[in-house]
Amino acid sequence: MAENKHEKYMRAALAEAMKAYEKQEVPVGAVVVLNDAIIARAHNLTETLKDPTAHAEMQAITAAANWLGGKYLTDCALYVTVEPCAMCAGAIGWSQAPILVYGTDDEKKGYTKIKDQLLHPKTKVLHGILEDECREIMVKFFRKKRM
Repeated sequence: MAENKHEKYMRAALAEAMKAYEKQEVPVGAVVVLNDAIIARAHNLTETLKDPTAHAEMQAITAAANWLGGKYLTDCALYVTVEPCAMCAGAIGWSQAPILVYGTDDEKKGYTKIKDQLLHPKTKVLHGILEDECREIMVKFFRKKRM
């Protein structure tokens, strides 16, 4: 069975999450897609940069904005392995990204626990793409941390 485009890009985000995992960062990865091409790849860097805002989504938005030469991602899709937090959802909203795709819910800090209105009103949200794989890397990371 052929892999659909959402799975393809989520796999790219998962590859970024693995980079974070290997650095002892919370394993969240993100990619920004424009016209079926990845224009930005990122993963959590909060420990590396000692910066609480260095989430994968924030890094990906910044990289994509630099690539585009402007602050709006109006023609882009953002793929992230875990549901964005409120900070990242706000940034996604300000970027005006029309599509957000995430793998697994964040039951403690996900933006949907607060309000859906953090995103731009026209943003379409898809979730559950490769959900098991996205959840598995988070569970594995925190299980290892607690050992």
